[in-house]
Amino acid sequence: MDERVRRLWAGAEADAMGRGGIAAVARATGLAISTVTLGRNELRAGTRAKNLVKVRRKGGGRRRHEVIHPELVPALEKLVDPVTRGDPESPLRWTCKSTRALSAEMLTRYGLRVGDKTIARLLRDLGYSLQAARKTVEGAQHPDRNAQFEHINAKAQNCVDRGVPFVSVDTKKKELVGNFKNAGREWQPQDTPEVVDVHDFPNDAVGKAIPYGVYDVADNSAFVSVGTDHDTPVFAVASIETWWKLMGAKRYPGAPELYITADAGGSNGYRLHLWKAELQRLADKLKMSIRVSHFPPGTSKWNKVEHRLFSFITMNWRGRPLRTYETVVNLIGNTTTRAGLVVRASVDRRSYPTGKRVSPKEIRELNIERDRFHGDWNYVIRPRAKAD
Repeated sequence: MDERVRRLWAGAEADAMGRGGIAAVARATGLAISTVTLGRNELRAGTRAKNLVKVRRKGGGRRRHEVIHPELVPALEKLVDPVTRGDPESPLRWTCKSTRALSAEMLTRYGLRVGDKTIARLLRDLGYSLQAARKTVEGAQHPDRNAQFEHINAKAQNCVDRGVPFVSVDTKKKELVGNFKNAGREWQPQDTPEVVDVHDFPNDAVGKAIPYGVYDVADNSAFVSVGTDHDTPVFAVASIETWWKLMGAKRYPGAPELYITADAGGSNGYRLHLWKAELQRLADKLKMSIRVSHFPPGTSKWNKVEHRLFSFITMNWRGRPLRTYETVVNLIGNTTTRAGLVVRASVDRRSYPTGKRVSPKEIRELNIERDRFHGDWNYVIRPRAKAD
């Protein structure tokens, strides 16, 4: 096909496809959108025989910018990737490398007048694309990281096989409660978006929501306690206790033990004496042993509560302003998945002051038994015989 026939053919294909056809044909053929649009418009207007004679010979037309200026592509590579291309003094090294900025710098530095759309096309030809930063660097890995994963998996499987409750716990990101924008979008009638405040000032908030999740791995169910004060070990263990009263005791009647996996830090960190003291109080109250395993430092994303509960909560309330605590609880409680996740939630308005300390005497009285493998990460707290 010559140039005109190719243009008319592309226009016919785009017209037959209907809405979005021009962009689809342009992507498939490599023709410019303007060329496909022109061909479609010519067909709709009706072609004339005399115009069919005027066909540009193959290879005619204006040559591309990089052909006229062979130095253009090497110059662009130096600008867009100064470290690997040997130009550490590039003024764009520490600035946003947008196509407009590259176009302006190309003129200033090399005297080449190039449009931002041409810059974008050349970057694509060179194998570049718009990229976001990816969270993959976890810092120094603990030498026993994989061994701890295997230890947790073995303990968890053993609990599931024996019918022992196995829960994953953690605190979700704190949220301001008020008429504030929440990331994401949701379907709304056209031109009627949710109207929220321009600024997210904490002083304008109703309060802050601190969701602490307890995810039952075997049952695929969860309880989320939405705190309003502080994220402390007392609040964390109180949330676990509430889960047991509302859901755990019914699901596992007469269970002799509870297995908990938690992060290495935060309100349920392995170094906190108050966390262990509160677990001891709970073990005494429930008259059951509580076994705990902490994930190695820097591996919190492997905790099941993160990707089996919190991620779906975030998806469920995306684009929805969290104006009240009732809104937060209802959105969390109505979170579900195709796998049948069931979530219950409630607000905990009790006070959990920070700075509470555990005396040396209380530490000595803990009935804690540490595992041979990393006793700091793996331990069991058993109920005391003379517990009140």
